[in-house]
Amino acid sequence: MDEKTEKNHRVVMENRQKSQFTGIREVISFDEKEVLLETSHGILTVRGEALHVSRLTVEKGELDLDGKIHSFVYQETDAYRKPGESLFRRLLR
Repeated sequence: MDEKTEKNHRVVMENRQKSQFTGIREVISFDEKEVLLETSHGILTVRGEALHVSRLTVEKGELDLDGKIHSFVYQETDAYRKPGESLFRRLLR
C-alpha cells in the first residue's frame, strides 16, 4: 500500500467484543492483551483481554478483532517511527 495514498480509516465496535477496522497499513505486533496497528491516520494501540485477530485482508487494509476491548489509543506515525528504523528495532522498544 502506497503511504502517500490516503485511505479512509474506520473503526466499528460492537459491545466491546468485536471490532472491524479499515485503513490498516501494517500490523506491527499483537498478542492477547495488545494489538499495535499502523493506520492511514496514525498508530493505533488496542488493549484488552483475549484479543484475537479473526480476519486480516492486507490488500484491502481490513482487520477484524475479537475479545474484550479496554481501550483505543492513537499516536502520530512520525512520533513512533524514525526514518530508516527497522521493524525489528521498533518491536524492541
